[in-house]
Amino acid sequence: MIVNSLSLCYHNKLILAPMVRVGTLPMRLLALDYGADIVYCEELIDLKMLQCKRVVNEVLSTVDFVAPDDRVVFRTCEREQSRVIFQMGGMGAALLSDPDKIEKILSTLVKGTRRPVTCKIRILPSLEDTLSLVKRIERTGIAAIAVHGRKREERPQHPVSCEAIKAIAETLSIPVIANGGSYDHIQEYLDIEDFRQATAASSVMVARAAMWNPSIFLKEGLRPLEEVMKKYIRYAVQYDNHYTNTKYCLCQMLREQLESPQGKLLHAAQSSQEICEAFGLGAFYEETARELDTRRAELLARTPEAVEEPAEDTSGIIKMAVKFDRRAYSPQVTPKMCLLEWCRREKLAQPVYETVQRPLDRLFCSVVTVAEQKYQSTLWDKSKKLAEQAAAIVCLRSQGLPEGRLGEESPSLHKRKREAPDQDPEGPRVQESAMPGELCKKPFVALGSGKDSPLEGW
Repeated sequence: MIVNSLSLCYHNKLILAPMVRVGTLPMRLLALDYGADIVYCEELIDLKMLQCKRVVNEVLSTVDFVAPDDRVVFRTCEREQSRVIFQMGGMGAALLSDPDKIEKILSTLVKGTRRPVTCKIRILPSLEDTLSLVKRIERTGIAAIAVHGRKREERPQHPVSCEAIKAIAETLSIPVIANGGSYDHIQEYLDIEDFRQATAASSVMVARAAMWNPSIFLKEGLRPLEEVMKKYIRYAVQYDNHYTNTKYCLCQMLREQLESPQGKLLHAAQSSQEICEAFGLGAFYEETARELDTRRAELLARTPEAVEEPAEDTSGIIKMAVKFDRRAYSPQVTPKMCLLEWCRREKLAQPVYETVQRPLDRLFCSVVTVAEQKYQSTLWDKSKKLAEQAAAIVCLRSQGLPEGRLGEESPSLHKRKREAPDQDPEGPRVQESAMPGELCKKPFVALGSGKDSPLEGW
């Protein structure tokens, strides 16, 4: 809920629209590079943000808002300072049926913060009702209003109502931001100005056309899609964007090319490294990973007290420097599964994993206990699951046991797969990482510097 102390201008601006799962930091930076003046973040639920902890990430040079489950809900950096709008909500277009609640929410936000507040609406079934609503919204004191020129139930294939947006712009004194023109009107940069004139709006907010190719904001014209995608991937790697989100955004850009050889490689990718390799950026990924590891090491060397090691006495722990690389293993088999099967076969107690997270860089380390012996990888990893797999590898290798790598045979595991109908319901299962949660709408506050800013000190 936070912006530059100075009011953000909403006149004659090119704006990246808020889009669920698309408007993350890499996409926002890319849009700014290509000429966007203002970028909205992905739609975030207000209650989720209240649960977040603000973390200064010195490795990435970002400010992160981290949920209790360690998921980064919102990440920002100095590059977008004073140009990013933070969007929050929870009811979306459903609020249109409750004007009193809309007015109350916006009035509370305007009075409760010194930052410019804007909102985004769709039009109502009648123009009269729409104009009545926007007048009430204007009286709350908001700085600008974005209008998607379609009704609540209409989809992109329905024509956008430029006439309705124009009527709103002619009625209100605050800036009106026109939205909804990607499908009918905006195919290239010059079309943005045509859409603005057709709606008499102060500015234009672009959604799908920018999602398909963020260089839509470039005066010189659209850049080749492969060039744009590679630039997006570089930002995603540099700012440690989760590979599932990176993959989703790239799929939106490829669209009809998803069945191409490159599209199939992207579809098969299960990590940021594999995405980079699919686009010929394998060397870039390795170089960036080394740079980030070096930064972590330097920070740890400066702040040794911040390093959190496993709580138990480490004497007697068998250690190896190993990591779990999914590509080296059979699709249905993991080291943890192999270790569990071996313990069952030997009639040993089930493996027990104890995992800690290092506060400085939020990496994980796990210790697994099998038959009263502890095993640990000395390499810290990005997630709890990966750290546990690495600990299982250490145990298996120290015992000379198969760990599920491609080319290895594990008769008991294959037997269990053949006997799937009678499989023990408590047996091991492969669990895929969940996709980032679907998020919602609707009031916005611009982000930047200032006393209450998450970027304070930059």
